[in-house]
Amino acid sequence: MEQPLDVPELAAGMGFTLRPWRLSDLGLVREASKDDLIPLITTVPALFSEPEGVAFIERQWGRATSGTGYPFVIVGDDGRPVGNVGLWLQDLGHGRASLGYWIVKSERGRGAAAAALAAVVGWARRDLRIPRLELYVEPWNSASWRTAERVGFQREGLLRSWQQVGTERRDMFMYSLLLNDAQ
Repeated sequence: MEQPLDVPELAAGMGFTLRPWRLSDLGLVREASKDDLIPLITTVPALFSEPEGVAFIERQWGRATSGTGYPFVIVGDDGRPVGNVGLWLQDLGHGRASLGYWIVKSERGRGAAAAALAAVVGWARRDLRIPRLELYVEPWNSASWRTAERVGFQREGLLRSWQQVGTERRDMFMYSLLLNDAQ
């Protein structure tokens, strides 16, 4: 077995910080589980209970322990957790990693996603030297793809019926950012 990953704390612009998940983040999981979309495309439980919330947080720890990814909680300048950003390493042997992010509804529109994504991207490029970063966004989700573009990701195309979301297959825009792309 490989060594577990050490999920660092990262400063993200606009007063946001990133840190590893804690059991005290159950309120964030509870709020995310009430969202119409977050549970459809993540492992956030659709019906929150404390055991399901704890299991979600333990899955995040397991990703670092198994070496499959870096899960971060996005924290506002007031100390309140507002979302999640993850760097997933399942394709690292092929020189690429993927990213995903979500912000709870009550905290959207404050720049948390862009600040968090930029912080993880900068760290992944500077410290981890990952050649290619990818992310996938549903075409209707203009807020998410505008966030990706603001951070420097380039749209490469439409992947038809790419991902299971809830009970149906959905199209996804594919975005990439290369190690040598301008920052």
